[in-house]
Amino acid sequence: MEQQKLNPAIVYVLAIIGLLCCCFGGLGFILAGIAFIIANSKLNAAKLNPENYDPNSIKAMNTAKIVALVILIINLLYLIMSIYRIYTVGWDELMQQSQEIMEQWQQNQ
Repeated sequence: MEQQKLNPAIVYVLAIIGLLCCCFGGLGFILAGIAFIIANSKLNAAKLNPENYDPNSIKAMNTAKIVALVILIINLLYLIMSIYRIYTVGWDELMQQSQEIMEQWQQNQ
């Protein structure tokens, strides 16, 4: 019987896109969370029948799960920081600071 291989590519893609979405106030936790859940479910299926899966692909999926977890934690921390800044500074003040930074950038161009 041929051993099945776990393909961690989708987990890596979702996790990396989630890391890029971290710039949007930490909203990449959605994609990173989905990547972590996918990796976890695939590894749980492999734990039930380890003889049916290639050991190297299990290691690769475990690495992808760790990457997704790290990116998930980064996104959650950034989301908490964004919420804290909105709560303490205020949305209007943050938008004004952002506008001033963009104006300074345009003047330097």
